[in-house]
Amino acid sequence: MPGPPAAVAHVRHAVRRALVAADLAGARTWLPGTPPDAQAPLVLVACSGGADSLALAAGTAFVAPRLGLRAGAVVVDHGLQRGSAQVAVDAAVRCRDLGLDPVEVVPVTVAPSDGGVEGAARDARYAALTARAAALGAVAVLVGHTLDDQAEQVLLGLARGSGARSLAGMPARRRLGDEGRAMLLRPLLGTPRARTRQACADLGLPAWEDPHNDDPRFTRVRVRRALADLEADLGPGLAAALVRSADLLRDDADALEAVSATAYLELGDTPWQVSELGRLPRAVRTRLWRRLALAAGSPGTDLTAQHLLAVDDLVMGWRGQGEVHLPGGLRAGRREGRVWLGRADPSTMAGDPAAGPDPTS
Repeated sequence: MPGPPAAVAHVRHAVRRALVAADLAGARTWLPGTPPDAQAPLVLVACSGGADSLALAAGTAFVAPRLGLRAGAVVVDHGLQRGSAQVAVDAAVRCRDLGLDPVEVVPVTVAPSDGGVEGAARDARYAALTARAAALGAVAVLVGHTLDDQAEQVLLGLARGSGARSLAGMPARRRLGDEGRAMLLRPLLGTPRARTRQACADLGLPAWEDPHNDDPRFTRVRVRRALADLEADLGPGLAAALVRSADLLRDDADALEAVSATAYLELGDTPWQVSELGRLPRAVRTRLWRRLALAAGSPGTDLTAQHLLAVDDLVMGWRGQGEVHLPGGLRAGRREGRVWLGRADPSTMAGDPAAGPDPTS
């Protein structure tokens, strides 16, 4: 008996690999009052009705039961286009036809923000997915980002002059939300977008074409076009090469994060001694500043490499400069051979007399 078409088999294999790697069978998240043996663990597919998420939904519907998992779907209606409610209903119908259960349509309000419509829509979408995963007791939410999406993310990071963590692209697996128990999985990061379209065609699944994908007002559309132009000039395979670079950079970034985590524990509470900080590599110090800033409430989307390097100059480029102002109303400064970062100079908060010039300058 012949097997499934190649594109369908590829998507199924990618989903199976992601679910097995996440080891979800024992990671049950139960709703209150649910008997321990009543249900298999639930995974949810975030489905927009587009080819990527629809192929993912089909692959998950096939694979999950064979791994002892239940599979459902959440369709988020951002309300940004005329007819979006009907698009969401159609996507939900296709998910149910594939055998996914439960399937929910969740309308969200996309509030204007400094990050633009794209950023606000993403925030609203992930908030909805996090809330529904918690309410339904799901152990994972699967999203349909592809190899092309990953390459575009890396190219955008290069254009912005981002650090290794941003250039590492999207992780294949992470925790969903700050306090969520579910995992966010991206099974298709190694799957070209053309293959998800082919999988939908092979399965007879009509995929929705998002008109925003052709609207140059959106950054992701301009990046997509730039990547296509680069591939036309440099030859095919550029997207895959960018993704391979991201994988290598992710390994480097993970190693540096581990070193900075150890240094963070060894340094203790701030303010930190300049003499101790100076012995650390700059790549470790900048990660310490980022960790401190995020912990103090600085929004990570606004915290740039320039901010972190300005704080680091308090250690390695000291010339008596004043405080560094960071997003979220935070400040960093140097006093008496120590560097602090927070909402106020800790020595001033403690009522210490004003210090004179830093004796190490």
